[in-house]
Amino acid sequence: MRRVAVALLHHPVLDRGGEIVTTAITNLDLHDIARSAHTFALERFYVAHPIAAQRELAQRVREHWVNGSGRRRIPDRAPPMRGLVIVDSLDAAKWDFGGEGVAELWATSASAGEGALDHERAAARLGEPGPPVLLLFGTGWGLAPEVVARSDQRLAPIASPRPDGYNHLSVRAAAAILFDRLLNRAPTQ
Repeated sequence: MRRVAVALLHHPVLDRGGEIVTTAITNLDLHDIARSAHTFALERFYVAHPIAAQRELAQRVREHWVNGSGRRRIPDRAPPMRGLVIVDSLDAAKWDFGGEGVAELWATSASAGEGALDHERAAARLGEPGPPVLLLFGTGWGLAPEVVARSDQRLAPIASPRPDGYNHLSVRAAAAILFDRLLNRAPTQ
């Protein structure tokens, strides 16, 4: 099985109008994605942000739960938060996780596109020998086209069963669903 980690990018991502922006780090994303990543045995959860003050904020949140009073009050929160690594860019996450940048980048998107890797095939590929995989999620309205273009794979979106096709999950919900689909290899009963 391949090594797998996740990176949540705050830049370059899109806003509602399709412009490239930088979004703010949210406490909910840190906690919820860290807990989901830990549940599904991902090696690390990278949060990439180019602004130092935002990285410092995320680091303070992490330290509160790993070494501070949060750990004493809710000890179950410490193990997932230990896997949180704050970096300044996607390149820093890729280098840290894959060493010499050998990790494959698998981009996620809420919109369909030709050539996207369906979840069943993606799960099978993760079970085969190969380089480590860094799953990429974007904040705002998703990853900028330049990130998708440099990715080795693009994963199929989570399809909506609604007749109108409404599909606007939070990044936290999308991450948990994809982790389950790609990494939950527990035997079925």
